[in-house]
Amino acid sequence: MPKENQPFKKKGHGCTIFIVTPGASADGSMLVGHTNDGFGSCIAGHDLVTDGNKVVYVPAADHPKGTKRPILFDPDSGSDGEGTIDKTDPAVVSYIDELPHTYGYLTGSYGIMNEHQLLCSECTDFAKIEPNYEPGKRIFYSSELSNIALERCTQARQAVELVGSLIDQYGVYGTGETLLFADANEAWVLEMCGCDTEDCVGLWVAKKVPDGDVFVASNIFRIRDVLPGEMLYSNKLHDVAREKGWWDGLYTLDWLTATSTGEYSHPYYSLARIWSIYNRLAPSRNFSPYVLDSWSDEYPFSLTPDNKLTTRDAFQIFRDHYEGTVFDLTTGLAAGPYANPYRDDGPFDAHDLLQRGEIKPGSWPRPISVFNCTYSYVAQARSLLPSPVGGVCWLGFAQPSETCYMPVYAGVNSVPVEFNCGNRNYFNRSSGWWAFNFMTNWATLRYCQIIEDIRAEQHRIEDEELSRQAEIDKSAKNLYDTKGDKACSIFLTQYCSRNALSVISDWWRLSDRLIVKYCNGQVNEVINGEVNSTREGYPDEWLGKVGYQYGPRIYQYKELQDTGCVLYVGKKATTQPGAELEYIRQHQTCRKKPGKMRSEGDSLEGR
Repeated sequence: MPKENQPFKKKGHGCTIFIVTPGASADGSMLVGHTNDGFGSCIAGHDLVTDGNKVVYVPAADHPKGTKRPILFDPDSGSDGEGTIDKTDPAVVSYIDELPHTYGYLTGSYGIMNEHQLLCSECTDFAKIEPNYEPGKRIFYSSELSNIALERCTQARQAVELVGSLIDQYGVYGTGETLLFADANEAWVLEMCGCDTEDCVGLWVAKKVPDGDVFVASNIFRIRDVLPGEMLYSNKLHDVAREKGWWDGLYTLDWLTATSTGEYSHPYYSLARIWSIYNRLAPSRNFSPYVLDSWSDEYPFSLTPDNKLTTRDAFQIFRDHYEGTVFDLTTGLAAGPYANPYRDDGPFDAHDLLQRGEIKPGSWPRPISVFNCTYSYVAQARSLLPSPVGGVCWLGFAQPSETCYMPVYAGVNSVPVEFNCGNRNYFNRSSGWWAFNFMTNWATLRYCQIIEDIRAEQHRIEDEELSRQAEIDKSAKNLYDTKGDKACSIFLTQYCSRNALSVISDWWRLSDRLIVKYCNGQVNEVINGEVNSTREGYPDEWLGKVGYQYGPRIYQYKELQDTGCVLYVGKKATTQPGAELEYIRQHQTCRKKPGKMRSEGDSLEGR
């Protein structure tokens, strides 16, 4: 039976997505971003690839009359199925009528971009009703809906209307979901959830993003007031909301409060990411990082940024660990001596439903760039160019903060095999995903220094790619105009593949250099074939926090351990032999009553 008020645990950590409309971008591009932060599967071309660290190209196709399009079960939907689905294997759950012709598109765990520069991205949300798959009644999860939209649509509103009609007719299972659809001119946000009333198998609502604005979502529904005449939505939405007691009919229906259980996992899991992006793009708004609860209206649906964004600015949206803010993950003991922003999950960071009034024992801030990210992208659509040239997916594997974005044009007819061999179970130097994931793992050894080497290479490569873009656009458009789309496609495919292989190769070479440079905790500079090594050691602040000052530096070691609040002063002192402990007590302790030092693992309970 469908489960209400029991959101499913989903693999990974959810996603962060955004839209930058043409009026908000520096060159008039539409930009759509997505971080795929999980370990999910890749549904593509009617096949399911069980490792989601892959991006593949599904070619355009013609289909004989009467062909049926299979609908695959998504094992990462949060649905338990009903004992009819083997989650370890691809499974066809149903069929719908196929079209005579379907478009080519780029996809991973969800659809990304098609040959007509229709863009898509996704994030998972908690909803009050998250039903299981039911044969013949609820056959869709958002992954297949996103792919079908890219197969069949050329415009954002067309995609929204198609997906909405499929939800109304065939239903949805699993978690709540947000899909973004954008073309070169307009962008829409579509949010959906399951429904379990007698005559309703799914609910959805869609809202257009005003041109000139930026929209952000991060694992929580973002649409609030449902306004007839201004938005698209299920024709049963208001009736179901009233029947369920979510809405009394006296005021405008609030989609978020009516259908959602709020943030993932813990307070600020979702809203801190929205705040961080809005705060960076519109500092003049002076948004507070603090909110009252999940239902806060502190952050608007969309906003106008203080300055128009370049493509590089869009890349930087994802390269964030809250540096310099109240949520900063590069500070504190958990960051280690070298400002490592990545954390192992604590025991209460899982995607459990956050009950109202519940106080969990602890949590980490959830950043935008997370350790488990499989890929991220900024997809670009440009109205002044033909679709094969105007659409570009800037794709990066593994963690956004340490990746390098590579262009894949809408007009390609394939992607390199290195894009789809990212099995996490086997280290593979031929894999694009492993190239970037390895680098981040190495960087965590001495992050505050290694990240500077990474950023330098990011800027070098991405600057070269961006500076070449106008030339590639011009050559591709000329081929498109004079020799047709096939010649254009061959040119773009060759360029994108050649560039991607070069970037992946450069990243492995950078990794190899940094293995040498930061070997054995040293900084080894290779100059004229000679290695000049230095050991910079731990920062003074770190030494003071971890108890270095309580080490065996005097013979009264036990007494030193029993002395409270000893300070690390970072310099030597001299006193009479035998008076070392007394000197420390007089000159190197804070003014608190002496007592046994508290170790990092001691409980704070009762203090």
